[in-house]
This record gives sequence, structure tokens and C-alpha cells, in this order.
Amino acid sequence: MPERGVPEAFLFDLDGTLVDSERENVESVVLALRRYGAEMTDDERGFVIGHSWNEIYAMVTRNHALAVPMRELIDAAVEEKDALLAKSGHRALPGAVALVRRLAARSKLAVVSGASGKEVRDALAGIGVRDLFSAVVAAEDYAHGKPSPEPYLKGLAAVGVPAGRTVVLEDATPGILAARAAGLRVIGVEAGNFAGYDLSAADVVVATLDDVTDEVCSRLVSSEGVR
Repeated sequence: MPERGVPEAFLFDLDGTLVDSERENVESVVLALRRYGAEMTDDERGFVIGHSWNEIYAMVTRNHALAVPMRELIDAAVEEKDALLAKSGHRALPGAVALVRRLAARSKLAVVSGASGKEVRDALAGIGVRDLFSAVVAAEDYAHGKPSPEPYLKGLAAVGVPAGRTVVLEDATPGILAARAAGLRVIGVEAGNFAGYDLSAADVVVATLDDVTDEVCSRLVSSEGVR
């Protein structure tokens, strides 16, 4: 069992939190839509960051009057993303691998992402930490993505740990709001937030995952918290 004052579980966002992949995510959707003769606007590109496939699909099919099924569009984007990552590889954000390994020694870990299950598993394997996560909650696993609390409620159910003993790590406003709505404490991480999301709704904000210390985590699951 985890020590007193140590979270029993951590729920990680993926893109922009563990892996530096937001640019590839956006570009893969852009390239996938071009297969169907649609071109994304700058606002639509910005929307991709921090939102799940459910919301991205609803947005692009509405805006571009596309009749393509969501699974088909996801598969097309995954093909494009695989081609992009074949050149660059998966890139862990600063401190990500070391933190995951340290936390996994005494707490349950899960990923709660707006990406597809394949994208999540490939990214975790790409940075060498796939086996350290007991659960993955991906876009196929819920109907309403972040900022709805549904993804994080699914994550809590997957790890079987109360919200008061669980900490979330996020890089974007929709995810922070989703976690807070699910009754969770949140650490906002600046390192992968290249879109400039406001992280002030998080309980605490750190520059990188290297700054996620035992003291910070303990404060978040104590009765006093940090607010």
C-alpha cells in the first residue's frame, strides 16, 4: 500500500503532458481531412489541442459537412501521424520517464487521453513506459471528452482509487476543468503547453514534470490541500 500522504493513483494526460506530440496531432488531423477535400482553419487547428477525438470529429464534420465515420477519420489521422513520427520518433517531455518510473513503484498509474487507444499505446511504448500503466482510457472509451468529467471518472473507475487519493497531471484547460469536475486535484504542467492554455484552474502549476515532488503530491492529497 502507498505510504500515508502519498497519492494512491495518478492519472496522466498524454499529449503535451507525457509526450511532446501536440504539433503532430494537429498536423495529422489536417492531413487526414485533406484526403476528403477539407482544409482546417487556424481556429480549428487550435481546437484540436486539448480536446478529444469525439469533440474534434463533431467539430470538423459539422464545419465541413463531412459524412465520413469517426473511426475512418481516426484511422486516416493515425496513418498520417505514424508517418510523421517515423521521422521524429516519440519524444518524452522533460522529466516524464523518470517521474513515471518513480511513481509506479508505489502508486497506480493510468493515462486518460483524448487520443485513440492505438495512439496512446504507441506513445507509451515509444518512450519506454507502457508496462508501468495499469489502465488506458482513450477516446473510444467515453462519449463526451474533456472538459466533461466523463474521461476522468472512467479513469478513477479503472484504477479503483477514490478521487481524494488521486492526482491528475494535465497541460491544457479542457483537461484541468474535466479533472476538477470529477472531484480531482490537478497539477498543471507548462512544458508541453505550447498553445499557451491558461493553467490557473489547476491546484498547482509546475514548469516540468521534474518539479512534481513528493511534497507537492502529499499536499494535494492531504486534508488541507494547496488552496
